[in-house]
Amino acid sequence: MTKRYSVFVSSTYEDLKEERKEVIQALLELDCIPIGMELFPATDDDQWTLIQELIEDSDYYILIIGGRYGSMNKKGISYTQMEYEYAVSIGVPVISFIPKHPDQIVTGKTDKSSEKENKLKEFKTLVSEKMIKFWNTPEELGSVVSRSLVKLIKSKPRIGWVKADQISSDQANLEILELKQKVYELEEKLKISLETENSNLIQDNDLFKVMYVYKLNGIGRYLTDFMEIPFNNLFSKTCSILIDEGKESELKSFISAYIAHLLLEKSPEKKDINIIDDNFMSIIIQLKALGLIEKSIRKRSLKDSGTYWQLTPKGDTLITNLRAKTKIPNSSDLPPTIT
Repeated sequence: MTKRYSVFVSSTYEDLKEERKEVIQALLELDCIPIGMELFPATDDDQWTLIQELIEDSDYYILIIGGRYGSMNKKGISYTQMEYEYAVSIGVPVISFIPKHPDQIVTGKTDKSSEKENKLKEFKTLVSEKMIKFWNTPEELGSVVSRSLVKLIKSKPRIGWVKADQISSDQANLEILELKQKVYELEEKLKISLETENSNLIQDNDLFKVMYVYKLNGIGRYLTDFMEIPFNNLFSKTCSILIDEGKESELKSFISAYIAHLLLEKSPEKKDINIIDDNFMSIIIQLKALGLIEKSIRKRSLKDSGTYWQLTPKGDTLITNLRAKTKIPNSSDLPPTIT
């Protein structure tokens, strides 16, 4: 039977919002059911009682540690640590993720209190007694969580949840349908959250600064210059190679060729044009942040070490709308002119 597993995601919140979103997205892609306090409405139940019930109902427990210890109870123990210790005490398999370079965490995301700093160190020591993994960036954390959870599921299988057509109990069928609805609602919340954040990114007809190098008349040393291109133009003219999938190096060549095309009439003396590597990666990150492209996961030979990208459904829809030709009405189709 195909199972879905519920996973409780525990961490401090304000300083790890991006990390939590990446982890929740990774869990949804694994067909797991993420459980986190920010995804549930307020209730009349005592908060700690509700948390305990959620942990008890979870198949696995994930702990993300950043640079803060978190708010504490009257005994001076953070709620995050209370959640972790409770999960361990009732036998829920746990896996913790600790920053590889904690000294590089920005000051605004660390504790200013020496007391909390010491408590965080002690908490890390406690957590290190069980399975831990390290992470650097939110994106890397999502990938590490995916790989680690798959291994944890294999080594410590849990009851999980199965599809309604694989069990006979009417009550179980109802529960599965409710869980499916919950997963759908979580996916919609995540989608809305990402769209809201993306509203501040350069997109549509906003101008994107493209840096490139060239040789004057094709001789001498490389010189640097830039041009500003409407982002939709940059996307539609260069990313058609990703409709199926395309190699990262080929996409870079496409963008360089597009820059050369734009400069052909305006600056024909500029030859051997290539986009600057760092600027190319900025374009990749921008396209990824807008949800227009994603890494291809097709299997390839071991000799092929290249990175491949493909359009997401959102990217495919946008490039189709931008590139598809619209019909120009005939003069006979136009309304008569009134004089």
